[in-house]
Amino acid sequence: MYVLPKLPYVYDALEPYIDTATMTIHHTKHHQGYVDNLNKALDKHVEWHQKSLEELLHDLKSVPEDIRTAVQNNGGGHWNHSFFWEIMAPAKGDSSTGSEPSNSEPARDLKKAIEAAFNSFVKFKEQFANAGLTRFGSGWAWLAVGKDKKLKIYSTPNQDNPLMQGDQAILGVDVWEHAYYLKYQNRRADYLAAFWNVVNWKRVEEHFARIS
Repeated sequence: MYVLPKLPYVYDALEPYIDTATMTIHHTKHHQGYVDNLNKALDKHVEWHQKSLEELLHDLKSVPEDIRTAVQNNGGGHWNHSFFWEIMAPAKGDSSTGSEPSNSEPARDLKKAIEAAFNSFVKFKEQFANAGLTRFGSGWAWLAVGKDKKLKIYSTPNQDNPLMQGDQAILGVDVWEHAYYLKYQNRRADYLAAFWNVVNWKRVEEHFARIS
């Protein structure tokens, strides 16, 4: 059975960029709902509980047809949010949890790879934000590593993610309205601008090093 992971920081740790109420509802209601609904779907084919999320999402065509859509939506939601929480960190660190402070930009190999792929770090941020801003309706924006080991930026609808198309995500941002509406209302661009303040580049770099 899948379970809701604990956050690596307290609910108010990302203030003022992501508010406490949003974090609390997002984690305990939305993410919990994806976990509960994924388990309910897999209960219809109990042998599938033995699969990891990555196995389920990487090969959705093999999932029984009667639960495939539920696994795609809820398994995707569970994986996406678990990933999202860990690639964020308090802007100035949080001594109560011992979490690492986020950096203003990545270091070493990842920064060089970003500059090579998108001409500059500034251009990368513009393209990434635009992917989130132009995603119609609900979805996610991603920085991912493709099978060719090259970096790419794109968005996905609903709870889809790079795993479903054979890529490996190293950074992602939730652009569903529930991720920002309490604080930013319809100002998605402001939310995306604020997001950079809480990116945990150390963790993003770790994902990149593992994949590249």
